[in-house]
Amino acid sequence: MNKVYTPAIFLLFLLLACKKEAPPQPKPLEIPIVQVLQQDVKLESEFTGQTYGQSDIQINPRVDGVIQSLNFKEGGLVTKGQLLYTIDPLPFQNKVTEAQGRLAEMQARLAKTKSDYEMMEPLAKMNAISQREYIGAKAAYSASKASIDAATASVKNAKIELSYCSITAPISGLIGISKVRVGDYVRPGPASVLNTVSDLGDVRVRFTMSEQEFLRIFREMSKKDSGLKNEAKSISILLSDGTPYSETGKISFADRQIDPATGAVTFEAAFANPQQLIRPGQYVKIHVVTDIHKNAIIIPQRSVIEMQGITQVYVVGANNKVEMKEVKLGPAFKDSYIITDGLTANDKIALGGTSQLKSGNVVTPQIKKWAPGEAIN
Repeated sequence: MNKVYTPAIFLLFLLLACKKEAPPQPKPLEIPIVQVLQQDVKLESEFTGQTYGQSDIQINPRVDGVIQSLNFKEGGLVTKGQLLYTIDPLPFQNKVTEAQGRLAEMQARLAKTKSDYEMMEPLAKMNAISQREYIGAKAAYSASKASIDAATASVKNAKIELSYCSITAPISGLIGISKVRVGDYVRPGPASVLNTVSDLGDVRVRFTMSEQEFLRIFREMSKKDSGLKNEAKSISILLSDGTPYSETGKISFADRQIDPATGAVTFEAAFANPQQLIRPGQYVKIHVVTDIHKNAIIIPQRSVIEMQGITQVYVVGANNKVEMKEVKLGPAFKDSYIITDGLTANDKIALGGTSQLKSGNVVTPQIKKWAPGEAIN
């Protein structure tokens, strides 16, 4: 009897040993989840602009001559009326002396002709002299008075030219590097620039906008309920190193015409410059609010999956089950997108980042806080 049951028992133990254990159920994927945000969004457009001083006044010579002295520190501050350049005054001083000599000569001639006229006047009344002599004396006196006026004007003009030998600052501000040195010969003319003085209390920034963008903004601002009227007047700039400038500017004016060569219109904005950080000639990035979306639905850009022209996101539903849903993208806002269709403010979406995530998966949500332009924690 033992011989009958022994092989059967052995076979039973063999079958039990070969039976595989059932694999454990996989754990749900841990997926970062964010809440869809709904808020007002101000969209900015970026333009490239160039800076100018509030006043950039070129200094040109008004008389010709040799530069005798430079009386300022290049790149430093100057005050209105401060002596900047001196042109050799000797030739112009000589002109003043010559003009004064001619004036003295005319004054002496005037005294003689006046005396002759006054002496002949009573004699003419008594017919003691001919009318011709009297008229000649009167004409000589009148000509002498006219010569005095001309000689006086010559003296005044010579003194003005002499004053031009001392070139002073037209405004208070920052002066640049001199274009001439002591001993250089200069002459009047638009091409002869000695230096430039800039008033940097405020600065101007000029930038151009395309005709299409200008028309769109103009139409938007023309609407009665447009919130763009005040926003578009306030602009910000980024410096060349990418840092934002601390002061906010306002658009001063737009050019009267659209440039037919470029199809763009030029704008100018004014900025306070208390620290004189901005200098003329800098290139900056202009940020102007050009559109406002009320109660916009926004999501992180990294949550969007694009395939064959279709944009989709994984929406987390009941029981933490994700389903892929098609959405329509609006404009980009910082590191997020405005969603025009497909989501509501109550939706939660997966950030993605893994190829294992499939529609229908049950996930373990890891709720993340986020805001446009900020790192997701």
